[in-house]
Amino acid sequence: MRADEATVAAVVPVYNEAKILPGMIARLSELGFNELVVVDGGSSDESELILMDSGLKWIASEQGRARQMNVGASECVSDILIFIHADTIFHPDCLRSLKRVVGSPEVVGGRFDLRLSGGSLFYRLIEGFINLRSRISKISTGDQCLFVRRALFEKMGGFAELPLMEDIEFSKRLKRQGRVVCLKERVVTSSRRWEKKGVVKTILLMWKLRFLYWIGISPERLAELYRHAR
Repeated sequence: MRADEATVAAVVPVYNEAKILPGMIARLSELGFNELVVVDGGSSDESELILMDSGLKWIASEQGRARQMNVGASECVSDILIFIHADTIFHPDCLRSLKRVVGSPEVVGGRFDLRLSGGSLFYRLIEGFINLRSRISKISTGDQCLFVRRALFEKMGGFAELPLMEDIEFSKRLKRQGRVVCLKERVVTSSRRWEKKGVVKTILLMWKLRFLYWIGISPERLAELYRHAR
């Protein structure tokens, strides 16, 4: 597959994102994806009405990010799937870079470097650590816009429908399939979760959840801890 021949489908799970949906829709619509599918997980705000008026392809699904992404992916026929969070800004340079690297047959998927939207120096340190860690481990988070060859995604059975850590679990399986690339182009994701509870408290929570997942605590239990912490 030549880089200019690769087709790319973007799948965007949303839940109660009415405040940011109009901007997200405008940005993603201009990027030139071959397919763009938004999957609403039963929002209780105005998200569904906004999607109905958007002209985009959108699907209603049971709530759950992994389930929503799997449902969206099942509607796509493009060569490459990329999963983008509603509060993440994806630039045209990122799409060009993605198409370039998937021209190499040994590449099975990958992710982008991350930038947090906040201006504090703390955010520069956090994003730098996240990018370095995932570059070394080849384990990525959903904020980094995971992408994968669609045929392989289907062969792998998609995302495990876990309430939390579905991106980590998928990354672990993906890197056993072939070369995972860590692209230096940056996607910008909202720092709102860090701002809501405070940078230090959020860092400690994320480290705690990852450690508990590493020692074998179930994603269901982790999701409960995460909900209580929020």
